[in-house]
Amino acid sequence: MHSRTKIRLIEPADAAAIAAHRARDVEEVRPWEPAQPPDLLTPEGQAKRIDGLLAAHRAGTVWPGVVLADDEVIGQVTVGGILPQPHLRRGSVGYWIGSVAQNQGHAGRAVGLALRVMTDELGLHRAEASTNLENLPSQRVLRRNAFSPYGVAHSSIFLDGSWRDGLLWERILGD
Repeated sequence: MHSRTKIRLIEPADAAAIAAHRARDVEEVRPWEPAQPPDLLTPEGQAKRIDGLLAAHRAGTVWPGVVLADDEVIGQVTVGGILPQPHLRRGSVGYWIGSVAQNQGHAGRAVGLALRVMTDELGLHRAEASTNLENLPSQRVLRRNAFSPYGVAHSSIFLDGSWRDGLLWERILGD
């Protein structure tokens, strides 16, 4: 049986599950994500982070979600940098799936669901994302969701000890 992917707004009670994924996968994500403070590998550190995300959600700048498979938290999908002004109306999508649930289509389905939130709930016109140039699995997720690459941000993020280029992606929503 194939598990069903869902997303929902993050909750304080998600802290322990997120911390468990992040602690287990710390070495696996090192090439793709900036170094994080050690407390983010603990439920207490994640609880503080979630409080900040929910405050930003109330302010209208972030939609922080969790990815669920069979009602268990397996990752996160976040719409950040939300610009709701009528002449901008865009946000940036970020996501990760814990290693125990990878290669099962959850990331692609979660991004698709986040695009619906961006259109239907947030009223956004444009979705953006960025990937490390070497992160081919993440690029496949974006291509499957009708994103197109549109440029390279040179030396844009410090990952695993060096500055890396990022591939920039876009999708016009409602198309």
